[in-house]
Formats: sequence, C-alpha cells, structure tokens
Amino acid sequence: MNTPHPTGIVLFAHGSRDPLWHRPIEAVAAQIRQSSPGALVACAYLELSTPDLPAAVADLVAQGARAVRIMPMFLGVGRHAREDLPALVHDLRVQYHLIPILLQDAVGEDPRMVRLLAQIALDSV
Repeated sequence: MNTPHPTGIVLFAHGSRDPLWHRPIEAVAAQIRQSSPGALVACAYLELSTPDLPAAVADLVAQGARAVRIMPMFLGVGRHAREDLPALVHDLRVQYHLIPILLQDAVGEDPRMVRLLAQIALDSV
C-alpha cells in the first residue's frame, strides 16, 4: 500500500483560457505521480485558470500534506515570480502557520533545465 508523501507539491504556472496550454503542466504532474505513486501533487495557476494557488494548497492539506513545496513553472523570473507569487506565499504561510510552505526557485533558474533546453535545441539541429 502506498501512503501519501508528507510534502505536497504545487506546480505553479501563469494560466491561460486555452485548455491546451495546460497540457505540459499536467504532464509534469502525471510524471510525478507515475514516478512516485502516492505523491501529493497539484497544478495551480496565477490567473485565467483554476485552481488558484490557495485552492491547490487547501486541497493538498486536506489530503494530508504536512508541508507544501511550490515549484514555479516559469522559465523567466518576471514580475509574477518576483512580486505576485511571494505575496501569495506570504498569505498562505499566515493561513497555514503550522505547515511549512516552501517556495522553490523558478524552473528556468535551475541549471539542469538550462542544460536540458540547450540539449533539446541542439538535438533538433
């Protein structure tokens, strides 16, 4: 029997009205679930899509998450990542003061992502 991981993961993205835009984010969530059965993972969006970040965190906590790690699925660190997201995380930390809410760097800041994107570009040449 697989028991849920104590740390929930939120894949946080901008959002779009176009349902096809969500596919890559949802694919990452599906890969996490496949790689780690029982993982608590949710997608959340800043705008134009649901669920929003507070709803996704509430859902993970209701499922038993004892900590929540937010992974911004942004390649660049613009205003949303620098200003909007930290404000949302602050509010969540106040609301869930007994549950650690961890904010990771944007995926585009991770050297592994940079290397992977470069390799994908080179493979297509």
